[in-house]
Amino acid sequence: MAHQTTPSSQKALMMELKSLQEQPVEGFRITLVEEADLYNWEVAIFGPPNTLYEGGYFKAHIKFPVDYPYSPPTFRFLTKMWHPNIYENGDVCISILHPPVDDPQSGELPSERWNPTQNVRTILLSVISLLNEPNTFSPANVDASVMFRKWRDSKGKDKEYAEIIRKQVISTAAEAERDGVKVPTTLAEYCVQTRVPSQDSSSDLLYDDLYDDDMEEEDEDEDESDMESVEMACVWRGD
Repeated sequence: MAHQTTPSSQKALMMELKSLQEQPVEGFRITLVEEADLYNWEVAIFGPPNTLYEGGYFKAHIKFPVDYPYSPPTFRFLTKMWHPNIYENGDVCISILHPPVDDPQSGELPSERWNPTQNVRTILLSVISLLNEPNTFSPANVDASVMFRKWRDSKGKDKEYAEIIRKQVISTAAEAERDGVKVPTTLAEYCVQTRVPSQDSSSDLLYDDLYDDDMEEEDEDEDESDMESVEMACVWRGD
């Protein structure tokens, strides 16, 4: 009976997931929607301190294509979001998640779009940056974009946009409590990196199964080098 090899996309996602759970990106918590499915991730996003989203607990799904990392994943918020670059259905509109095609009408440079050197870390950092600094030139939600510009240009005197965001932040407290999550509200809490404990041993078994396949194809030292990741500085630390 022929040996069934593991798709390269599964191997890449397994390595990224393990790295993110051991060395998380500040402000995020990553889990699988289902333990046996590496192509669907659940993301919990904590609103950065000193922003309109401070204290918020926002949930989203990342869905990966089978040819990842050659094609980008999709990022959809499950929590209701009022934001210039988030569609009504929760889909995030951001250049890094757009396929690498030449589309002059989009106003995006090819270098701004997805390429195989991008990864989940760069996506997460781009999303958290987008929350606080929307792109109003090509909005997914025109009404939110107009409202945001009024708030920004008035230096906060026009409070409609800020009030909607704060109401959404407050509404997320109940879900955080249901999930048993303490949402960070200070920079010190937000920037602490902690390893997310496994719910059970099934995820470790998944890793072990994929490593068994890798051992027949790649040298063990190469696998270990792929597991190395650069320590991330807190992107929201103040001056």
